[in-house]
Amino acid sequence: MSDGVIVMPYPEGHKLKVRGKIIESAAQAFRKNGIRDISVPFIMKGAGLTHGGFYAHFDNKEQLVAEACRYAISDTIALLQEAADQEKQGTKINAVIDYYLSQYHRDKTEMGCILPTLTGEIARSSAEVRQVFTDELERMIDFISDLAEVDKSTGSALLSNMVGTLMLARSVNNSKLSDSLLTAGKKHAKDLIKT
Repeated sequence: MSDGVIVMPYPEGHKLKVRGKIIESAAQAFRKNGIRDISVPFIMKGAGLTHGGFYAHFDNKEQLVAEACRYAISDTIALLQEAADQEKQGTKINAVIDYYLSQYHRDKTEMGCILPTLTGEIARSSAEVRQVFTDELERMIDFISDLAEVDKSTGSALLSNMVGTLMLARSVNNSKLSDSLLTAGKKHAKDLIKT
């Protein structure tokens, strides 16, 4: 007690919970807008926190970018696994392709895969961020390869097709062209894994 004010300690796990909220806010912001145009105050506001608390959790923005990449890829893998698990009739990888290259996924950038949004920026990021991105990309390739029951080379080509298609479909301002890109991407992705 100091000057009649009782200071209550935060409950156990509070700091970890707050850090998680910051990472989630960053992942959502980076998915939608990329890295460069998103400020730390914007991320903190998205987490319902003030800017001053940031450095109690992260050394710098680069560290947050790395953690947000890790979080976003894990989140995407979970969503894709859910799409695969819901498939009862066809092949699980086709369900994943259909979800990934859907209008819904194209339009929900803040909840979608981070790879189409950040790939161009990551090449100019720090070594730490690039290493995390590389590790997470490899994890995504392994997930796709295992689900499709193909070798890693084919899984890499499949993921590249999907990410590239989504990047282009999100980039154009012509909805018919965007939809046709998604349709063509789905067809060619599925052709890659036909036996």
